[in-house]
Amino acid sequence: MTGIRNEKLLKTAMIAFGVVFCLVYPLAMIWPSGWMWHGGHGAYYFQMISGIYVTLGLFLILASRRPAAHTSLIAFTIWSSVVHAVIMTIQVFHDGANEWGHLLGDVPALLLVAAVLGYLMPSAARLPA
Repeated sequence: MTGIRNEKLLKTAMIAFGVVFCLVYPLAMIWPSGWMWHGGHGAYYFQMISGIYVTLGLFLILASRRPAAHTSLIAFTIWSSVVHAVIMTIQVFHDGANEWGHLLGDVPALLLVAAVLGYLMPSAARLPA
């Protein structure tokens, strides 16, 4: 029973996080200091990172149909979210006052993604072999 429940929760989390990843650009329009880096809406960096997250979001949504068949994608999402959050945290302390909003925005959001998916993913599949 727990396995079925966890799979349903994992599917739901994958869809929810996939949708949020697809909404990175609109989130930055609403709260730029918590979601946008490097100079605004037209900046090449922001367009690139938005495109990457929309792509990841769409693939998470598609993979939610059969999570067991997509453990590498889930593991990538977990570990890339942790790495991204750590790098951003270091950059906040390096860049100073202009980037502090990220400690309340995208840094905890990425850690939440990693924690939830890591908890719900079957333990045998958490780390790639």
